Amino acid sequence: MDNPADISEDLENLTARVRACRICVEHPLGRPLPHEPRPVLLPSSTARILLASQAPGTKVHISGMPFTDASGDRLRSWLGVSSDEFYDTRNFAIVPMGFCFPGQDAKGGDLPPRRECAPAWRAGLMALMPQIDLVLTIGIYAQSWHMGAARGGSLTETVRNWRAIWDAPGSPKVLPLPHPSWRNTGWLKKNPWFEMDLLPLLRSEIRSRLA
Repeated sequence: MDNPADISEDLENLTARVRACRICVEHPLGRPLPHEPRPVLLPSSTARILLASQAPGTKVHISGMPFTDASGDRLRSWLGVSSDEFYDTRNFAIVPMGFCFPGQDAKGGDLPPRRECAPAWRAGLMALMPQIDLVLTIGIYAQSWHMGAARGGSLTETVRNWRAIWDAPGSPKVLPLPHPSWRNTGWLKKNPWFEMDLLPLLRSEIRSRLA
């Protein structure tokens, strides 16, 4: 078995390389990133919980810290944790599918995560976090990567099927979540089972893993 100290050092070195990444500007798949890259991620060699999120928004691009926005407030409420608990890397690793703010479309919505990030970096990061035993897949991009064939045809189908996904054998355990964006407020109202059934289990599992 690898020495935990070696894993920590390797992860730190890889994270430094990710934070210096400019692949979406220098070798883009399609149009280059329309602004200076600022990769945002908080991997961990000790946390048991991985937040596999989507990509930074405008406020996170400015702050350089994940979920420093209204989406973060809602996500922390879902998880039942304080900001101090949330940003403690003994508790959570936060590794989005796209590390840089991808820009916005003509309607002002965030573009999808950059296609360069996950193929270049994700497998290496995951290999250096073997202690993760709970993955929260936030949105369809994370669900496609981490769940494969277990993902349904739509986000609603996937999240509605959370019990079967949770009960499936294997490790780490996976729970699919919608994105906590304000744009999904209507979805939450149409799907009250999410807050009534899924969130109690989620909070219980989170609490049992906190440092």
